[in-house]
Order: sequence, then C-alpha cells, then structure tokens
Amino acid sequence: MPSETTFAAYGLPGEPGSEEFWAAAAGPRSVPADGGGWVTLFLWRGAAARIGFESWSPDVPLRRWGGTDCWYAEVRMPARLRVTYRFLVEDTGYADPFNPAGAGGDRSVAATPDAPAQPHWPAFGADDVLPVPRTRVRWASERLGGRRTVRVHPAGGGGPVVLLLDGDDWLYLHPAMTAFDSAVAAGEMPPVTLVFLPTTDREAEFGCRPELWEAVRDELLPLVAESGVTVDGDPPVVAGQSLGGLSAVYAALEFPDLVSRVACQSASLWWTPDAVRSPDPLGGPVGGAVAARLREHPDLSGLRIAFDVGEHETRMLPHCELVESLTERAGATVRVSRSASGHDRAGWRQALLRDVAWALG
Repeated sequence: MPSETTFAAYGLPGEPGSEEFWAAAAGPRSVPADGGGWVTLFLWRGAAARIGFESWSPDVPLRRWGGTDCWYAEVRMPARLRVTYRFLVEDTGYADPFNPAGAGGDRSVAATPDAPAQPHWPAFGADDVLPVPRTRVRWASERLGGRRTVRVHPAGGGGPVVLLLDGDDWLYLHPAMTAFDSAVAAGEMPPVTLVFLPTTDREAEFGCRPELWEAVRDELLPLVAESGVTVDGDPPVVAGQSLGGLSAVYAALEFPDLVSRVACQSASLWWTPDAVRSPDPLGGPVGGAVAARLREHPDLSGLRIAFDVGEHETRMLPHCELVESLTERAGATVRVSRSASGHDRAGWRQALLRDVAWALG
C-alpha cells in the first residue's frame, strides 16, 4: 500500500480516512507526471466504486486505504484535458461530492491545470437546479411524429436564432443559457435567440436524412417566430455536436437556403448508412457520407462553418480533417480549431460560444 506521502503530495493532511483528511478533501487534484502530463487523484468515501470517464478512458477501479472508508485512484492524464466523469457503485452513477463542478445530477467535470479556462460557464453542483428559459414552444411535428417541448431564450434581448441541437443536454447538464447570457453581456457576441431543440431518437433524427430539417423549416421556426420572443430574419446558426454536428453539416449541404451558418464540435463525419451498425463505426471510409457528397463539388460559397474536435479524439481526427479540407475547397468560409478534450461536451463548451459568435460574423 502507498504511504501517506502519496496523499501529502496532493496537499492532503492527516491519516487517510480521518476526519482531518476528509475535511481537507476537494475535487480532483493534479500533480505533474514524470515525462509530461499529469497524475490526478480522485477520492471517494463509502463503498467500493470505480470511475467512469466519458469517451476518454476505460473505467478505473478505486483502491481502498486499509480498512478505512477512503477509496482512491491516481489517474495518469495527458496535458490539456477536460473530462466528464462519475463514480459507479455497482451500476448506479454518482457525482463527485468533493467537486463543485457538476454536469447534471450524477456527473462531475475534471480539468487538468493546463486546460484552457471556460470563463462564461459557472460551476453548478450536482444538487443545483440549472435555470431554464421561461418561453416554451409545444411542438407536435407531423413530419417527425410525437410531441416535444422546445425552450426559447432571448439572450441579451434576442436576435438571430441559434439552434442548439441536443438542447436538453445544454439545458440540464451544461448551463448554456447562463453562458450565452454572460458572453453577450461581455460583448463577445451580439444578442441572440437560443432555441433548445430536444431529440427523441438521435440516430434516426441526426442521420443524413431530410425529415428533421424539413420539420425545422416548415414547423419549428414558424412556431418560434410566433412565440413572442425577438427573432430577426437572418438564417439561424445551427450548433451541433457528435451526431448533431453531422446533422448540421448535412443540413448546410442539402438545405443551403435554411442553414448557411454552422458551429459543429466533433461531428460524426465517419457516418455512412452502414457504419452505425458496424462493430467498428469509425473504421470505414474516411469522411464517410459527407466526404462523398463533397466530392460532387457542391457550391458552398454561401456557407460559414466552424469545425472543432477534441484534440484527444485520435480516431476522429482523420475524418474531420478531410471534411474540413473538402469544405474549404468547395468555397465555404471555414474555421478550424481543436478543444482540450475527448468526445465530451465538457471540453466543447467554450468552442460552442466562440464558434457561434464567429458564425454570426
């Protein structure tokens, strides 16, 4: 078993498991690792558990300190990483009680000391209730079927529509309403009208199919315009991540009159109709169906699009790099960046604000 100096290196006093020790415990602490990167200490008080990381690492089991209630893991992390995690006790997930930075009720966010700041994103704990917009649109879609509630928020009084795909994640896991309000107040983007679009079936709705975008054009946007919030007449900015990012790029290709301003993070540009059922979805043609469509030489001179992807998403990078290059060759105005993350909203958050502001021009 490691000595108590293991914990002293992280600034923790006393015998592990003692009241003095727990009184000083705080959310993940990192120290420089030999050869670069970081070693980060995670602490859990209670029963046996493991750490579940989002799209970055396999689960990491915690070790128990002697016969105490102190469980811990020292996790080697690369430079520049922000990651969502939770503690798993059997099959139930829990947020880190020592970490004030939450992501919903059962997850937390860890960042290495060199990860770039995210100044507009406040730390909400697992027990905090995130603010949500007062304006609600009840959308009963003929094209998509079913009913859904779409929240609408006029940040800074409202302006161009910013359509946030996977809207419930940006409402209930990450406080996008608060972050956009802060960015507008700081003068980093003009006033906008946020439309939080929930999805009932990501794979069906965000694949390269026209139904979602026909429904947005013909059903949702007219409802938003009638909701009483301020909306200008410019085309919306569409912001999407993962399969949502794929859908945003698809819409820019196939619905250019509707979608001409896009901010996408870690778009699933490996996608083909068969890839989602493959044992290795990212192992197919580089750039997937979007690259194949771009090779048909569409005119994208009216498109303004920002691509971002986590710098630790090594298998995603070739797909993204090819589509970025082909999109620029097709005449689009393109911005390319990399976030300090894996495939994880916690790492994409600042890119979302920055790239929406850029897409607005």
